[in-house]
Amino acid sequence: MSLIRHLFTATDFSDPSRQAVDRAFSLARLTGARCTVLHALGLDALGPLRDLLGEEAVPVATRVLENARARLREFVAVPARDHGVAPELLVEEGLATSVVPRRTAEPDADLVVVGSRSDSHLRRLLIGSTTSRLLRKSLCPVLVVQTAWQGPYRRALVAVDFSPAAVLALQLTRELAPDAHIELLHIFDVPFEGMLRTAGVAPDVINGYRSQARQRALQQLHELVAQAGLDRDRCTVSVEHGDAASAIIEHARHRHNELLVMGKHGTHVTEELLLGSVTRRVLGECAADALVVVDRKPPPPQA
Repeated sequence: MSLIRHLFTATDFSDPSRQAVDRAFSLARLTGARCTVLHALGLDALGPLRDLLGEEAVPVATRVLENARARLREFVAVPARDHGVAPELLVEEGLATSVVPRRTAEPDADLVVVGSRSDSHLRRLLIGSTTSRLLRKSLCPVLVVQTAWQGPYRRALVAVDFSPAAVLALQLTRELAPDAHIELLHIFDVPFEGMLRTAGVAPDVINGYRSQARQRALQQLHELVAQAGLDRDRCTVSVEHGDAASAIIEHARHRHNELLVMGKHGTHVTEELLLGSVTRRVLGECAADALVVVDRKPPPPQA
């Protein structure tokens, strides 16, 4: 049974959002999923006009909405872009930072496809305000598109930390990139390694701990491959010791991965909290498309 039955994508008609819509259409064709394209006006079309125009505010606001719908229809009506997909089109009043997370929180949303601002400095700082907020609030996987569509994904890197979302991440990768070579990467550190060094524990003993940790991780990765039903001939597993963000970025660059898959833990964090530091840094510095998979933990009980 397909994991992706309904996907959303959002556009502000910028080049980054065009890339996201292109990818969304191709994935809808690949998975057979429904596709909804959403455009937020960026304002309350009626509110600012009421005082200015009086009775004329309503028809003017109506024309603003109609013009936006016409532009959206024209935007998606490109045979080279739509892949034969007949999307549902939505135009809503309000800022994208509010409209997109609210709409994509609907129970039947299985995937959200959004663009990332192309300016590298801004991307490092914010990852784009709408995308950043969506990543923090989303209850379903989010695909951040950072490259122009050039066909199906051929190489995918899945950063595995053995969280409950790991199997889902691999299954989604297989569904969104069925013909891709998939690399599972786990980055580990020996618990209290710095403390052990300070305490004078011999380097060969610490290296022994590293070797044991590496072997355990390799065994777990092979078990995940089997659990997710991956073809062993089309995937590899890697275990490295060190800084997680640096290792993921280096692997993605060196192996020319087009799709990077990571997890996001917990969905009950408040909007003010930042996205996890590893995920945030990787999104800011890595040029590949990134699928962020939610670990669907229930919210904490109310006091």
